[in-house]
Amino acid sequence: MGSAKKSNVAARKARIEEMRRAEQARERRNRILTIAASVVVVAGLVAGSIALVKSQSDDSTAADGKGKGHFVTGSDGVKTWKGTLGRTHVAKTVSYPMEPPVGGDHNQVWMNCNGDVYTKALNNMNAVHSLEHGAVWVTYTSKAEKADVDALAAKVKKTPYTLMSPDDKQKDPIMLSAWGHQRTVTGADDPNVDKFFEKFVQGEQTPEPGAACTGGLSQ
Repeated sequence: MGSAKKSNVAARKARIEEMRRAEQARERRNRILTIAASVVVVAGLVAGSIALVKSQSDDSTAADGKGKGHFVTGSDGVKTWKGTLGRTHVAKTVSYPMEPPVGGDHNQVWMNCNGDVYTKALNNMNAVHSLEHGAVWVTYTSKAEKADVDALAAKVKKTPYTLMSPDDKQKDPIMLSAWGHQRTVTGADDPNVDKFFEKFVQGEQTPEPGAACTGGLSQ
């Protein structure tokens, strides 16, 4: 009996010791898991902070990353942009590779382009959205003759899917722009004005044919 009792006590001690070792092992694993989880959380917070800072930076100003390319001038004098033009709606100020821009990422709100004539320079990001809807954008500098400006304004006012505004940043006195296309004209009586309008007002280049040219922004 004594021998059997001693044997049971020893077995019980052995089981207790084994359970203690198992519990210690579980505690070590839990500590490791807790530390690992803490590292992941901290890393996530750091990454999130970096992403937030980057996002805030991106919302201020950035180049149109999808706007890389170049113009190729055709025999008709129309310059066509060879390259990808972004079409993402953004809140940031986009820096375009051409002036006036002929496409690229833009604001989600368009400028009204139902024959609208503006007397102040436009926000390029809104005007580009108008081009996406198939509008032709007439722009001019202070070097343009007043008679030409007045005649072009009269033409725009009677032509849906067009808009007009001053732009002293452009290279030439009078320029016409559509999505992916642009040209310079010598004046209101330049026959290329009518040709450009006929080809590009709601032309084949339009990314969103039939989209509205009203219900947007107006000065």
